[in-house]
Amino acid sequence: MNKSYEELRKLQTFEERYEYLRLGGTVGRETFGFDRYMSRALYGSLNWKQVRRQVILRDDGCDLGISDRQLFGRITVHHINPIRVEDLEQRAECIFSLDNLICTGYDTHNAIHYGDASLLVRLPPPRRKGDTCPWKAS
Repeated sequence: MNKSYEELRKLQTFEERYEYLRLGGTVGRETFGFDRYMSRALYGSLNWKQVRRQVILRDDGCDLGISDRQLFGRITVHHINPIRVEDLEQRAECIFSLDNLICTGYDTHNAIHYGDASLLVRLPPPRRKGDTCPWKAS
């Protein structure tokens, strides 16, 4: 099943988007990332830098494109459908397709790849009237 940014943006919550993108803990599955020279060539290319900038602008620099999840520091642009060595060799459209890319933070990116929601950054609970110590359990 090919996933897409168009489908992803129909999901309203961060948790729904994470579940949609989660790869299910495929540690060690061979992707082009294992071929260091190929990943360096791709991520150092002018084409990648231009597309990366477009994705960050489109997603407003927010984790999974969710507005209350603004990212500070380094933003990872994640391939929604993982790319393989063959994709690079054949110069497949999916490499630079905006429909296959999304902004993520470091922890979110690791959670997507390794299938562990405990890696996700949790937002503080919403404040309530008379809530003077939000860090204490109710």
